Amino acid sequence: MNPRPRRYLFFVSHLYSLSILRPLETEARRRGDEVAWYLEGPGAQFLRPDERRLHSFDQVRDFQADATFSPGYWVPDFFPGAKVQVFHGLEVKKGDDHFRIRGLFDLYCTHGDLTTPRFEAEAERLGFFQVSQTGWPKLDPLFDGSTKRFQPAPPSDRPVILYTATFTKDLTSAPLLVDTIGALAASDEWDWLVTLHPKVPREVCEQYRALEGPRLTFLETDDVLPLLAAADVMLCDTSSIAFEFLLLDKPVVTFRNYAPGAHLLDVRETRDIEPALRQALGKPSELMEAVRSFGEFIHPHRDGRSSQRVLDATEGLTDHGLQRLRPKPRNLLRKLKIRRRMGYYRWT
Repeated sequence: MNPRPRRYLFFVSHLYSLSILRPLETEARRRGDEVAWYLEGPGAQFLRPDERRLHSFDQVRDFQADATFSPGYWVPDFFPGAKVQVFHGLEVKKGDDHFRIRGLFDLYCTHGDLTTPRFEAEAERLGFFQVSQTGWPKLDPLFDGSTKRFQPAPPSDRPVILYTATFTKDLTSAPLLVDTIGALAASDEWDWLVTLHPKVPREVCEQYRALEGPRLTFLETDDVLPLLAAADVMLCDTSSIAFEFLLLDKPVVTFRNYAPGAHLLDVRETRDIEPALRQALGKPSELMEAVRSFGEFIHPHRDGRSSQRVLDATEGLTDHGLQRLRPKPRNLLRKLKIRRRMGYYRWT
């Protein structure tokens, strides 16, 4: 008699989580496993007809998941199964928040040498979670060839510039570059794709939407991978999406980046953006060598199999690893805050 399929629950608190978790869903289904989604935040309209959504805590309990996956920094402790952290980005831009151990997860699936050694050191010290360097599931479609390039309309042979920005008030370039991007898009030399972090203020998004025309397309989407595949160069600030783009061996121009390095063409003034974009389009050899070296550091896995490694690590944990972990900290205050946020006050 065959055992029942494994069941995996995907916990979504931000729209960008959908594209991070969907490659895991594809791999789980390939293995004959079951997947369900619980959305704590927006994104229901982006779920596909064949994707199962759980609406209540009773439905979550009855699903009896073997593991719950979260790309965010938190996950409800009262959700079933092992808790697996897959992260919502590749790079650290604001202190040590990325490495804060909140006592909620049993397994951290890391991406490369930027993150793995530090999490492994914490796992050795604390003992209540495991670490596996798997790569990031979100990027699998970029490397396995399944991502379809976004095609600006009408099609053209002009270079494509992708602009995106973080939402963090002190780091975002979005309010500062509206006029600059509008002027560059009006020049008729390049095609522009513009998409902003979902938390960028609505009024700023509308300013970019107003720039739409023959050479600029503004998009709100749950999946930026087709845009990454379509663009020749990215213009960005300190958003971690820049590092996803670098992994495609493509150059990034940043505006007032928080931590510039040789892998980026960083500028501080708007007048320098156009010359930097022209330089990036030429792909100078020194820049591209730095891009490739940095890419190996943050995410060496380019085989499109990160989702397989995540599920393999999860199976290993649930089959024979959980019992070897020390108990998690009690975390009563954090658990209470999560329950208050979600309107759940049972302690069973």
